Amino acid sequence: MKTPYDKECPYFFGDYYRGRNHEECRLIEASGDSKQWTSKLCKNCPVPSIVQANACSNMVLEGRIGKIVLGFGKHMQINAYCKKTNKKVKEPHIGCGECHPLPEIFLEDK
Repeated sequence: MKTPYDKECPYFFGDYYRGRNHEECRLIEASGDSKQWTSKLCKNCPVPSIVQANACSNMVLEGRIGKIVLGFGKHMQINAYCKKTNKKVKEPHIGCGECHPLPEIFLEDK
């Protein structure tokens, strides 16, 4: 579903039927931070770009709400985990590197 900031996100849900205005982030609901969540956090959330860049079915995303320096403001903190390798993914946009290796054409000759 599209977020209020016009990004496609599989975890965002908005119910606007007959005047309702209920919005939620199902990624945050799983972590228990849903009380602090507002749709303003969708503006700079990295999840839509991660999902667009990496469609690996083995990667599991976990999200929580973090505070910006000195406690002013909030932002989304996303962690990724690979079920196949049982490791934390350092760069979710790229993946773990073992599920979908790069083709030989992209590897440098030594």
